[in-house]
Amino acid sequence: MKKMLLLAAIGLSYVGACACTSAIVSGKLTANGRPLMWKNRDTGDPNNRVERHEAHDGCYEFVALFDSKDPNDTAAWLGMNEKGFAIMNTASYNLNHDNVPESMMDGEGVVMRAALEHCVTVEDFEDMLRQRPKPLCVETNFGVMDAYGNAAYIETGNFGWKRYDLADEPSGILTRTNYSYSGEELKGMGYIRERNEKVLLAPHIEKKDITPALFTEGISRTFYHSVLGKDFTESGVEYVVDQDFIPRRISTASVVFEGVNSPEEASLTTMWISLGYPPCAETYAVWTGEGGVAEELRGTSANHHSPQCDKVNERKKAVFDIKGGNGKHYVHLKKLYNEEGTGYSQQLREVNAAAYENGYKKVEQKRAAIKKK
Repeated sequence: MKKMLLLAAIGLSYVGACACTSAIVSGKLTANGRPLMWKNRDTGDPNNRVERHEAHDGCYEFVALFDSKDPNDTAAWLGMNEKGFAIMNTASYNLNHDNVPESMMDGEGVVMRAALEHCVTVEDFEDMLRQRPKPLCVETNFGVMDAYGNAAYIETGNFGWKRYDLADEPSGILTRTNYSYSGEELKGMGYIRERNEKVLLAPHIEKKDITPALFTEGISRTFYHSVLGKDFTESGVEYVVDQDFIPRRISTASVVFEGVNSPEEASLTTMWISLGYPPCAETYAVWTGEGGVAEELRGTSANHHSPQCDKVNERKKAVFDIKGGNGKHYVHLKKLYNEEGTGYSQQLREVNAAAYENGYKKVEQKRAAIKKK
């Protein structure tokens, strides 16, 4: 096959159902001084949706990402609430050393929904972990951020956790993939993806110009490989093996939470989301409050599918177009980037730039309304 690139040295293995690449960024490194929290979600279920839950029975209003196969919204895989508290996670594979059966695991989404309903601060979340019955049925790196200037990764296993505060990190940025810094050394997954992420972020850390678009429009659509020392994104290569890039066949969303610098502006906390396989996806701004979630992001289609996610999944089929055998592991890169400028990622650049422009206009309108009160 013309210009086929075979990354034979690194194989074709995949982490089971969930992975993810993520970062938490101090406002000291961002273009507008607002902190950021990013997750490129990898999961075995390609059908994701965004839903808003109103405040009820002592629970805060929140918006969150759910699997379509979960019609009762029992497990939130990232989200934010009306108090400006946001949460995400990356699966870890080097924390637990116990006899908790596998059938009891994967409780991260249940924990995150409970956190969105009840937490205002990072400390509230840690208190919730203390109070929940053990085992916690998780093995994960929770990323949390609040409207009071706190942000942290909390590496959490069945019977304990370790907290890494952003305020204690001199560089102003924390990253996690699919291993925990407090876990068993060289176990777990995602080491190469984390190296990719750090290389791509480095010039922006130096310039202190990080934006949400750097993640949703840049890093989640970039085929840079740190082991090979090459960026294949617009290289002219026709096919690449889908191994150890940040966007992966199992990537189903790229999401950035853009926080605030005071609790009075909690309602300005914004979730920027590219729903579906990120290199093929439009980007939307999401807020809490009535009308804060675009209808096309919600599970309004058959089987609780999001119309937007379904549309992106159709494009994804053209990107992974080799059928049979190991064909699914090959990315048809020219369907995303080509010399004619007709690739999906290329066509979406202006669309998504406009989405960011309009989103920030709405943020300023919301800010003006807050000042009038």
